[in-house]
Amino acid sequence: MLAARLSLALDEGAFNLPDTGAIAVVAPARDADLSALPRDRTTVITRHFPVHHHFSALGYAVETTARGPYALTVICLPRAKAEARALVAELAPRTDGPLVIDGQKTDGIESLLKDLRKLGDTGAPVVKAHGKLFAYRGAVPENWRAGPQSVSDGGRSFQTAPGVFSADGIDPGSAALAAHLPRDLKGRVIDLGAGWGYLSARALTHQKVTAIDLVEADHLALEAARANITDDRATFHWADALSYQAAPADHVITNPPFHTGRAADPALGQGFIRAAARLLRPKGRLWLVANRHLPYEQTLESHFNTVTPLAEQAGFKVTLAQAPRKSRKG
Repeated sequence: MLAARLSLALDEGAFNLPDTGAIAVVAPARDADLSALPRDRTTVITRHFPVHHHFSALGYAVETTARGPYALTVICLPRAKAEARALVAELAPRTDGPLVIDGQKTDGIESLLKDLRKLGDTGAPVVKAHGKLFAYRGAVPENWRAGPQSVSDGGRSFQTAPGVFSADGIDPGSAALAAHLPRDLKGRVIDLGAGWGYLSARALTHQKVTAIDLVEADHLALEAARANITDDRATFHWADALSYQAAPADHVITNPPFHTGRAADPALGQGFIRAAARLLRPKGRLWLVANRHLPYEQTLESHFNTVTPLAEQAGFKVTLAQAPRKSRKG
């Protein structure tokens, strides 16, 4: 992983650690070990709230966007190709020294290395732990930069961005859940994992909804949601849904994530269900959509008095859970 390749690269002289100047580490995983870099000069750039909170607690300076200039930048390659290239295009002109790029083979490091070899100097890559790290010096094509994207739904246009969930179109699961929200939806709503705001926008078409909290850990997605929703009933919260605190709500709507990196992790969605039970009023309702294969039934039944399957379609299941069991822990 990053720590092993970074230490090896420094030992082998693949690049030199600058004696002075700011260092940026961009998009690291929460468990990334940055001990090979001087903490007092290192800023972690991450748009994900749990990662931001983790490194801030460790004493690192943390930002959501890059500022620069940097004497050294380390980019931890994200999964989305467009996002990865946009990061390289953004950080290259802000870095006076080496631009170091690290990633697993499954995240597209081979493809990016091949493209950059045609444009500049990549040196000799460090290969270890099913990944590669290399230091790039050279130009980056202007068309690698990425601006806002947009998708449409029933004549309405929504802003998205490379790398956010469902950036290229309406997620079928979210569309299925939106279609099953009741006509009499009313009161206060919390959208856990709100993304760029599609479900909240659909909920706000119900005039009896008095307020909606959009809770999203991805800062970039939340900024898109702000652009998409200008209704005064909406408030926006950059937060981890699993630990979010708020006054009790009448409804929670959610299409929870179920991946950590590339690995499926049903515990994430189960955590969203537990959070929903904690956030709801005694007679509150959870409206949930999930992939059909995910094992959420036991968690739902453990934390709600009534669980009703509403639909199964296109690989998704829509479920209504009512009356949370407030005495349950964990």
